[in-house]
Amino acid sequence: MPRYAELLPNQLNSLWAANAPAIVPWGALEWHGSHLPLGLDGIVADFFAERLAEQVGGVLLPQMWVPMTTLPHPHSIQFRTETFRGVLDDLLGGLFQSGARRVCLITGHYAQGHQVEMSEAALRAMEDYSGLLVLCATPLELLDDDRFLDHAGHYETSQLLAIRPELVHLELRPLEYGSPHNSAVLGEAPELGTAEEGEALLEAGLNSWCAWLEEASAESLNNHYKSVFDRYATYVRSYYRGSWEDAIEEWWSKKGEPE
Repeated sequence: MPRYAELLPNQLNSLWAANAPAIVPWGALEWHGSHLPLGLDGIVADFFAERLAEQVGGVLLPQMWVPMTTLPHPHSIQFRTETFRGVLDDLLGGLFQSGARRVCLITGHYAQGHQVEMSEAALRAMEDYSGLLVLCATPLELLDDDRFLDHAGHYETSQLLAIRPELVHLELRPLEYGSPHNSAVLGEAPELGTAEEGEALLEAGLNSWCAWLEEASAESLNNHYKSVFDRYATYVRSYYRGSWEDAIEEWWSKKGEPE
């Protein structure tokens, strides 16, 4: 599998000439409760990116650990929105200048503001650089089932059980989940997850990304990003007042309130 950091210039030029996609895994260091590691998002994204690069002959870039709006917790690390935007804009512009014309941004972190900003950066890049196609999504997002976008729950646990089972410690999970402020769980209970399910989901996700690479177009990407904006429209209306950082703090504070 060709890795950008290990290629000679002539090797990279040959890959771009063959329309190889640039594949970028995007991770986060974020609290996932007592039962899952802080780097879960990046571990899943990196595994998925490597598998995708192997299947489609893509150029794999190093993992990017530059998240915004991680879950509010002392162990979570995040970058300011303006820093995040700058990194994305420079990365996409740099890849275009290098010769890439298809870019896959695979994000294991999918907070609301993070995904909206990623989508807007992709649209900016496609407008600024003629012929560039950019897909940013989570490993399972193209399967079009919002249940899979959980946090520290059933589906994230399943994926990590399939990839790095030694990092999953369900024996440390709370006996009763109660508020997500105590457990980090948003979605179904993590003990529902299995390695077999995780393997099947990741394989289905890979197939969906491979299909996109076969059929990619500016129109299909515009439709994808419209669906992202539609998914988070209620969140934006309810919490965003010019600051994603303030938005996630307010949203999270209300997660502990009774329904």
